Amino acid sequence: MKKILYVDMDNVLVDYPSGKMTEQQIKDFTGEHLDDFPVIFAQMLPIEGAIDAFNELSIIFDTYILSTAPWNNNNAWSDKVFWVKKYLGKNAEKRLILTHNKHLNFGDFLIDDRLENGAGKFKGELIHFLHDERFLNWGNVLAYLKTKA
Repeated sequence: MKKILYVDMDNVLVDYPSGKMTEQQIKDFTGEHLDDFPVIFAQMLPIEGAIDAFNELSIIFDTYILSTAPWNNNNAWSDKVFWVKKYLGKNAEKRLILTHNKHLNFGDFLIDDRLENGAGKFKGELIHFLHDERFLNWGNVLAYLKTKA
């Protein structure tokens, strides 16, 4: 039986700062946070190495995408589905779980860049992407997880 791996989206698979707004959109924007802007998530690009690593890990592990979407952006939920379909394909789209309580999902590993939304309480091993010096990029994460399969 394969071990279960969860992978966060924002700043793990998705290059969050790549979501761009035009000057006019910024001027007209009335939300508090960038992630409240409609379609911002659909515009973001993958982090370097993320797509290949995800696809490789999906062969080794029972892999799911575990992400949170902002409550104040109704488009964010569907934009995240769109992003998964676009960059990870049909096999991954039905493996997307959107939750504000990541600790309620049981598994062996969670790759996340934050401790919020239950990631810090995850019962399996948290791979703290970009914050743990062992996991500063996808190459490091992939090499580590291959030893854990």
